[in-house]
Amino acid sequence: MMALRNFVRQGLGLGFWSRQEGAVLAEALVAVPFVTLFAAGILEFGNIFWERMQIDAGLRDAGRYLSRCRPASGTYAPTCNQTTAKTIAFFGTQTPAADAKPRVPGWKDPADITIAAPDADGNITISTAHLYQTSPLFDWLGIDAITISSFHEEKYIGW
Repeated sequence: MMALRNFVRQGLGLGFWSRQEGAVLAEALVAVPFVTLFAAGILEFGNIFWERMQIDAGLRDAGRYLSRCRPASGTYAPTCNQTTAKTIAFFGTQTPAADAKPRVPGWKDPADITIAAPDADGNITISTAHLYQTSPLFDWLGIDAITISSFHEEKYIGW
C-alpha cells in the first residue's frame, strides 16, 4: 500500500518539492545569468577606466612636452608647437608611423584636444572629451552614451 502511494505521488509530481536531485541545476539556471551580467559589467567598467587612464597619460605627456618649450623670440625659433603636443597625446609619440593607431580605440582626431595658452600663473591646460564606444551590454541595459572628459594642467617652466 505504501509503495503504491509513493508511486502515485511521484507519478503525479507531488513529491517534486521534496526531492534534491535537480536542486543544483535549478540554482545554477537562476544564478548563471546574473553572474554573467555582473562579470560583463565589471569588464565594461574596467575598460572605461582603462581608456580614461590612457587619455590622462596622453594629456600628461603633451603637458610635459609643452611645459619645456622655448618661448618665441628673435634669437631662436621655438622648439615645439601645439600640433606636436596633440600628436604626442593622441598617438604617444611625436612621429607616428603612417598606420599608427591612437592610444584609445575610437579616439577620432587629435583636433579634439584643446590646449589653452599659459595663464597668469604660467599653467598650461590641456583637455579633451572622448565618446566611449560601448558594448551591446550597455545598449541592452538602456545606458546612454558615456563621454570621458579629462584635463591636465602643467606649470610652464621653459628652458
